Amino acid sequence: MRSRVSAVLMACLALGACAHARPADVAMPAAFEGAKGPADRAPPGSIDLDRWWLAFNDPQLNGLIEQALARNPDARSAAARLTEARANRIESLTHYLPQGDVTGSTRSTDTHQLAGTVFNFPGFSSSGVSNASSANLNVSWEVDIFGRFLATRQAVNGDIAAARFNYEGARASLAANVADAYFLARGLAIQLADARESQRIQQELYDTAAKRGALGLAPTSDADRVAGDLAQAKALAEGLEAQLQAERRTLLILAGRIVEPTSNIAVEASVGELPPVPDSLPSELLKRRPDVREASARVAAATGRSQTDILALLPVINWTPGLAWSKQSQPGFSVTTQSVIAGGAITQPLFSIPKLLAELKAQNARTEQAVIAYEKSVQTAFADSEGALVNLDADRRRVALLTDGEARAARGYRASKLGYDRGLTDLQTALSAEQSWRSTRSQLTGAQVQAARRTIQVYKALGGGWPAERFPTDKQAR
Repeated sequence: MRSRVSAVLMACLALGACAHARPADVAMPAAFEGAKGPADRAPPGSIDLDRWWLAFNDPQLNGLIEQALARNPDARSAAARLTEARANRIESLTHYLPQGDVTGSTRSTDTHQLAGTVFNFPGFSSSGVSNASSANLNVSWEVDIFGRFLATRQAVNGDIAAARFNYEGARASLAANVADAYFLARGLAIQLADARESQRIQQELYDTAAKRGALGLAPTSDADRVAGDLAQAKALAEGLEAQLQAERRTLLILAGRIVEPTSNIAVEASVGELPPVPDSLPSELLKRRPDVREASARVAAATGRSQTDILALLPVINWTPGLAWSKQSQPGFSVTTQSVIAGGAITQPLFSIPKLLAELKAQNARTEQAVIAYEKSVQTAFADSEGALVNLDADRRRVALLTDGEARAARGYRASKLGYDRGLTDLQTALSAEQSWRSTRSQLTGAQVQAARRTIQVYKALGGGWPAERFPTDKQAR
């Protein structure tokens, strides 16, 4: 029997030596692909990724994000999960400290004999008051000689690190969502201003067409034709105004200011100058992205649980000291006792070994899943970052092209409008020039807003929005 137990111990120790997750494959290219112009990338360290929204130099945007981080339910819920993880860590680790409770009791019995022979001598009385009191302190302490405490600490430290990175990831996403909604609102404000400008232009064309028709210089149907375009411009402006109000309400809700009127959010009809994005390396994603760090922490937690399951096959040694005190008294008799208890117990799994081995196999599979999830998070982070950078480069080039095209289309319309006012061109020529200008202007607005939103995506994809230096490295978390 002793040889069998020794064999089990040796096998468990061998398993414990191998209880490490396989190294994750997190290889990435040395650099992001895509065009890199001097105005598009900022030198490393020149932009504070922790609070990237400050780079936009917009006090209202800064205020909305700070309010959202403090008041939004998503941020508060993530903070509560972090608090729960910290409490769970304490609960798990205190299991390895001495456990015990103090118990006490007292009892008083007043006996009156109603019939029969009355006895009254020391140690026995058929009548009178008897008192009994006792107090006990029973302690149980698992003597950890195999390292269960260290394995459990690795698991719970991984859990709390994952919860911490989840909290920071939620805050980073919230900041990006607020900024995205803010620039969506500014884009709607630009479109609304464009719609009102189109309405003004259509009104001018209508007035000119009506005047020329009244003078017999042009068909009266020209005014009717422009009236349809004028009605469309007015309807578009009404719809955009409603969308802008809804987006203002979205911003207030994100910022935790739901009861305020939407007029409290001032939205300029301009995207403004976009800041450059940092010239980052793919390898920096491993330490900057909270979702990648969270996945890495979950690998550490799963590895710790695998070690705990291996150690469950080894003996459990418990030391069980205690103290006891009691006092009993009755008429003519009293005794007080005090005891010091020293004991221990050892438990060696035997028939439960097949069940424990099955649990270990399942946990090893969960550890492998955690490693795969970590690898996937790294791949996703790289794809998000490179995709956002490449698309941002394209958006900025598109804005430059459309800015030049819009200026040319505007000059073309003004020339056609002047010719129509002077009777040198017909209405169709003026309308075609106006529609070309309006189409180019609409595309420019969309490209400007898309570039702003893509800039936000780049900051988020590169791991911006949380202070990485506040947290331990992956090695420390494990």
